Amino acid sequence: MPTPPNFENFSCPLPLQPGERVVLGHGSGGKLSYDLLTRVILPALGEAAPRGFDDSAIVETGGGQSAFTTDSYVVRPLFFPGGDIGRLAVCGTVNDLAMIGAEPIALSCGFVLEEGLPLATLDRVVRSMREAALESGVYLATGDTKVVEKGKADGLFINTSGIGRLLPGKSISGGGAKKGDVIILSGAIGDHGIAVLSAREGLGFETDLQSDAAPLNGLAAAMLSAGEVHAMRDPTRGGLATTLCEIAAQSGVCVEMDERSIPIHAPVRAACEMLGFDPLYVANEGKLVAFVAAGDAGKILAAMRTHKYGVEAVVIGRVTDAPRSQVRLRTLIGGTRIVDMLPGEMLPRIC
Repeated sequence: MPTPPNFENFSCPLPLQPGERVVLGHGSGGKLSYDLLTRVILPALGEAAPRGFDDSAIVETGGGQSAFTTDSYVVRPLFFPGGDIGRLAVCGTVNDLAMIGAEPIALSCGFVLEEGLPLATLDRVVRSMREAALESGVYLATGDTKVVEKGKADGLFINTSGIGRLLPGKSISGGGAKKGDVIILSGAIGDHGIAVLSAREGLGFETDLQSDAAPLNGLAAAMLSAGEVHAMRDPTRGGLATTLCEIAAQSGVCVEMDERSIPIHAPVRAACEMLGFDPLYVANEGKLVAFVAAGDAGKILAAMRTHKYGVEAVVIGRVTDAPRSQVRLRTLIGGTRIVDMLPGEMLPRIC
């Protein structure tokens, strides 16, 4: 019988009252992250601040346009069923480029190593990064390494930045969703977050549950070739619910989805019921949600299902124009509830 997880040292990610210090919830990708960005970081940057809220920025490069993104990875443990911090770093950055319709080209890689980290661990992570880069069709063009004192870095942190080539005639943004759009999800949600939690806390689920960490640029390219895509995003921190709230707010539309149509693997559903989690807020690292023109939805869905990372793709909802900036979920029992952003940090150290 597996040893029960120890939750005694868990800290509250959401403070009872807003304070003036960083808390775990500021890294959730939800409400506190948005507050940190809009209340502290963007005002301090002023005119140097980014102009959009997508996962990649569009920058002018010698008369043309490129996509540029960056992300940092602090997952614990470093290795988990279906992946590791190295695969996570490459796939996550590739996916951020792909979600605005860009073709990923090259990545940078910055390692922050903790004193005492076994070199065999670093070798294993780097080899995993190589495999993910080869699968994605990108190369690791440059990088940096720093070492910090023992106990200061959970073994290893990784920062990756990426550049990509914008595809001609494509304009994909979280602000591009339109009334009448069909919403497509590429597969079951919550696998990554529950796989990491299981490895971290020794929950010992008697299943082969794996993280879904995967590069989605090939899937995105197939979708863009099949029809008109208006908005696309990979629901990582904060899960599907937070991602849909972001797109609804950026586009000024109402998102309506049907709970019965959202695929969730049985082990994830069971774990969420046992631990009191809502799978709509559990992180993913190999799924995307897309808002597509209704007339092209069938063709796009068919194209997705021919790709190995889109075989479970389904339609989960539609877009209306009111009430604006709202996400509504038709529940399993036939009612409707409002879905909001993740308020705090449900599962820290997952990406």
